[in-house]
Amino acid sequence: MAFSATHRFARISARKVRPLADMIRGKFADDALDMLRYQSQRGARMLEKVLRSALGNAQDPDQNPGHTVRVDRLVVVDARVDPGPMFKRIRPRARGMAFGILRRMAHIHVTLQDINEI
Repeated sequence: MAFSATHRFARISARKVRPLADMIRGKFADDALDMLRYQSQRGARMLEKVLRSALGNAQDPDQNPGHTVRVDRLVVVDARVDPGPMFKRIRPRARGMAFGILRRMAHIHVTLQDINEI
């Protein structure tokens, strides 16, 4: 059974979080948390929160009735960062011109699965 968590409309560019998602994909969940803990990027904190939420979903008895999940056997099977909508702003420039500014957002998705089910 797969357990997932999502952070939608995260106020960070997807391009900044994707290398971190690539880094943890395919790793054990506890190893991925250790890897993210020592990264200095702001996106690592967001990805770490989503990963912790997916671990919490795996331990929730309402989502997994009748089964106990060992956290040390969960693997990150899917960690992806999709682009979200953009805030469009205008920066005034010289001689009456205006340049556009795109404030980007991201949707962060993490899916965990037991090693025996892969």
